[in-house]
Amino acid sequence: MKTHANLATAIKTVVNMENPFDVVDPFDGSRISTLTATDPSEIQKTVARAHPAAAEFRHSTPYERRALLERLVALFKRDEEMLATTVCAEVGKTIGEARREITRAQNTLRLSGDAATFLDGEVLHCGIVEGGVDREAVVTYVPTGVVAAITPFNYPVNLFCHKLGPALAAGNAVVVKPSPKAPLAAQHVVDLCHEAGIPRDLVQVVHGDAEAALALAQSDIDLLSFTGGPHAGLALKQASGLVRCLMELGGNDPMFVLPDADLAAAAKTAIAQRFEIAGQSCAAVKKLYVHEDIKAAFLDYLLEGVAAVKEGDPKQSGIDMGPVIDEMAAAEIEARLKEAVSLGGRILTGGNRIGTMVAPTVIDHVDERAKLIRTETFGPVLAIRTFTDSDAAIEEVNRSGFGLQAGIYSNDHREIRKFSRQLQVGGVMINEGPDFRAEHVPFGGVKKSGLGREGIRIAIREMSETKVVID
Repeated sequence: MKTHANLATAIKTVVNMENPFDVVDPFDGSRISTLTATDPSEIQKTVARAHPAAAEFRHSTPYERRALLERLVALFKRDEEMLATTVCAEVGKTIGEARREITRAQNTLRLSGDAATFLDGEVLHCGIVEGGVDREAVVTYVPTGVVAAITPFNYPVNLFCHKLGPALAAGNAVVVKPSPKAPLAAQHVVDLCHEAGIPRDLVQVVHGDAEAALALAQSDIDLLSFTGGPHAGLALKQASGLVRCLMELGGNDPMFVLPDADLAAAAKTAIAQRFEIAGQSCAAVKKLYVHEDIKAAFLDYLLEGVAAVKEGDPKQSGIDMGPVIDEMAAAEIEARLKEAVSLGGRILTGGNRIGTMVAPTVIDHVDERAKLIRTETFGPVLAIRTFTDSDAAIEEVNRSGFGLQAGIYSNDHREIRKFSRQLQVGGVMINEGPDFRAEHVPFGGVKKSGLGREGIRIAIREMSETKVVID
């Protein structure tokens, strides 16, 4: 089995063969590196070291925090190709997708530095109560303390930076546990933090699977920020007790195509937002609700576009889509397609897999009972539902246990208002797909899709405590 020596040497973690785990390239199954799963007792010690570092850093100025983050961005710029190559190898993203993630991560950190200087409070007069005429309440935001950041495999750098940047901007310490499927780039980000002058105990990394995640949640942390699935999120929330939790737990995101829509643009968006990183994005277009009046014309655009998607080795230029993360994920997608077909679904293109490579797939006539409609599917499958009554389509989507984001293609203002107001989701994108995100905008969902919001402007306050002084 070949190894990726250039990536392995870039990782500074010392391997303890008592508890090793391999990091594997999902495209060809080769071993990239071997890391050590951190023992739960060592995780407790790691968090303990973070507390005095947080206690000192809380007195830093916004200027100092911004300067640290700016130095970190400069190091990201220097190492952006190495980071992209690492993400490409460990996640199976195309090299273009990986490069775009590293660019976005730099923007996330840069905006976090800017936000550090605008963590403003307010002054409230207390004269509305008896005895408060001469008193004012000064409301400020102070650091929370130690933030535990548990990150997923699909955006191992940018989603880490969405926790790291606001946490540092707010004056906190961070202990990160990246996904064991994609830990190498996150490890390098931590190394860059230290090179940038961020104290070693202020930003630390631990490694491992669910056992490590639970140990971190049960340790003496002050805030838990988790991105992953709802079952794991519930387990971590229960393990963390009364600790405040920020959780992004995925979605089952719809996109609606109405009769007056720009069909070519809608098809292009559906393809881009479903087959990017082989459909493994929490807000990707999972379900396409296409109005009956324009379905035939829309499918012409859609199928033509899907046929042009080039799949293969993500390290090669010109490839649009690589593999899913592992064989288990690929087998689950295959099983869901078979179930949908047994319930009357008709595969229009794709539907096959070889190892971890799942062909870009479009399936029509998908029954509402199918898992492709009921639950989140992490894979390159567009499931189509036809509708004529927008109220009924909205009601169907609202029956889902998830509510992250939704997209609507239409220029009918009345319909747009109806969908925007009635859909039970955290975000509605107009003439755009549900996977659109800007780094500073609040991002998160309702119901099983999560707790709290990411997005730098709001996350920096989510990672702070509100303090009131009345004088």
